[in-house]
Amino acid sequence: MFKKILVANRGEIACRVMRTAKAMGIKTVAVYSDADARAPHVLMADESVRLGPAPAAESYLKAELILLAAKETGADCIHPGYGFLSERESFALACAEAGIAFVGPPPKAIAAMGDKIESKKLAKAAGVNVVPGYLGEIDSTDHAVEIAGGIGYPVMMKASAGGGGKGMRLAYSEQDVREGFEATKREGLASFGDDRVFIEKFIESPRHIEIQLIGDQHGNIVYLNERECSIQRRHQKVVEEAPSPFVTPKMRKAMGEQAVALAQAVGYFSAGTVELIVSGADTTGEGFYFLEMNTRLQVEHPVTEEITGLDLVELMIRVAAGEPLGFGQDEVKLNGWSIENRVYAEDPYRGFLPSIGRLVRYNPPETSPLPPAGGGAEEPRIRVDDGVREGGEVSMFYDPMIAKLITWAPTRDGAIAAQIAALDAFELDGPGNNIDFLSAIMQHPRFQSGALTTGFIAEEYPDGFHGAPADAELLKTLAAVAAFAATAEADRARRIDGQLGRRLRPPADWSVTIDKTDHAVTVSTDGIMVDREDLDLALEYTPGDRMVVADGHGVDGDEHLTIRIAKARAGFKLTARGASHVARVLPARVAPYTAHLIEKVAPDLSKFLICPMPGLLVRLDVAAGDKVEAGQALAVVEAMKMENILRAEKTGTVKSVAAKTGDSLAVDQVILELD
Repeated sequence: MFKKILVANRGEIACRVMRTAKAMGIKTVAVYSDADARAPHVLMADESVRLGPAPAAESYLKAELILLAAKETGADCIHPGYGFLSERESFALACAEAGIAFVGPPPKAIAAMGDKIESKKLAKAAGVNVVPGYLGEIDSTDHAVEIAGGIGYPVMMKASAGGGGKGMRLAYSEQDVREGFEATKREGLASFGDDRVFIEKFIESPRHIEIQLIGDQHGNIVYLNERECSIQRRHQKVVEEAPSPFVTPKMRKAMGEQAVALAQAVGYFSAGTVELIVSGADTTGEGFYFLEMNTRLQVEHPVTEEITGLDLVELMIRVAAGEPLGFGQDEVKLNGWSIENRVYAEDPYRGFLPSIGRLVRYNPPETSPLPPAGGGAEEPRIRVDDGVREGGEVSMFYDPMIAKLITWAPTRDGAIAAQIAALDAFELDGPGNNIDFLSAIMQHPRFQSGALTTGFIAEEYPDGFHGAPADAELLKTLAAVAAFAATAEADRARRIDGQLGRRLRPPADWSVTIDKTDHAVTVSTDGIMVDREDLDLALEYTPGDRMVVADGHGVDGDEHLTIRIAKARAGFKLTARGASHVARVLPARVAPYTAHLIEKVAPDLSKFLICPMPGLLVRLDVAAGDKVEAGQALAVVEAMKMENILRAEKTGTVKSVAAKTGDSLAVDQVILELD
């Protein structure tokens, strides 16, 4: 077995690999950029080596620096985590030449599956179902239009070396192809150094389902069931679960056997994932097609671990050391249900724009060991995989994922309920985050029914996300909590020494306004009354608390509702069940006078083109004096390796330009002004 392993990655996956390595008695080496000098993965490792400046292209993507770090520290093994440059064929070959083991598949398999065009040809030859499409070279936009018309709209344009949702465009018409083909090429070149594009038929009502494989160097390959990854935004996975609510045992076997056949065809070993596009409208279970094979560990691997009881990182290390798997296909378990939510640094209330900044507060929910394969456990469990700590910074240079929240339960309903409760208890202040949005998905009737497609988010939130809807029962509970907290704050204020006159008693009657609805709340030693109805709630709140647990919430009074609470102007901000609610809390005798207050009118900013996220201005299409039409593309801002087109809100003439191509822009920075 290896003595020292270098993890050629950062963040939560670096920490994940190190935890397993330490449990195996293997020493660990971290590599880092200047932005990550005090990151958790660096502090966790036994040794660490600086690679270079913050940009990934100058640090984590430099294979020669990673190899040099391994040689300097005496590491006899390198684990690439999710990838970066480390999973490329050349790097695996370089590791072999240096006498350092590479924890991953053989170079030829990486090369075969790393090219989406060639991998589809191999899949077809191996008897794997493939999506109808064009796998040859596309030399121009006109050629792309011709091909798309021949396949039949809608079609998907994809960068050949793409992944992670980058370099993909959906086209419903010739105009979409003409507008998106060059952009797809640019994204492929910028992110992967390869501007080749292929086009394939877009499967409508599609589900994204993938098969996890693990194989050893002795010819043994097994599939570890499937994962449902259909909840995506801009082709980036948001929620994953295992198993899939759509897949039958017969379908699982068919998909698994095809995945194994493909792996055998390229001499594959280590962990790998065969991704499939599945027709949700095909009830026969035969409508599944090969998309690509990821020759690495996937972000969503924890849900597979929780239903099988296997440690995929440990298996990868043992396979790299030449050990056999030690189990066969018949011994693979499927125990319970697991769901993973990706907590991202993005603001769903502002169109999911990337967010950066310091983690002023980071306090994930309390975790518990997940159950072993084979059953026996009945209580839901929680796991958090992360690579950040309170006080750390989310940088513009890397992926926006902050943490992965994983739950396990005997049933899918139980795993969903555990996610909702855990998301309520997740404290995260600083950068914008998607915790409310994840909770809203978990509560959505369509998600809970399992009727999923890759278009779920676009279909269910066509006008953006504005918070999960709150029912009357929840609003009453929030009103009660707000009034209870206000009573506690007033009681604290009356106890201050040195006040003139006699001490006043805190008000008992409050007017609480939430979501433009007024609630009359009475707080007394006998309990809490909301709108003349007694609520049987058990509450505790001390001024300064950030969390309140309301026991007795719900129609049946059997729920434990965790509410994040923060003081706000004239009240509190209460966050629970996928939405934040600002509660204005006033003594009942004062509230009527608010009717005389004048509302502040927001200024008109439509004449400005404002940068909606921190990023790099890579293109500016207009100059002072140019006339523009509403909806016209004016600029392109790159944030976290994704291009974002900024358009004019109205027709006008460019009065002045305040930024130039190449500038690093802050949130809400003015790019130009229109007359």
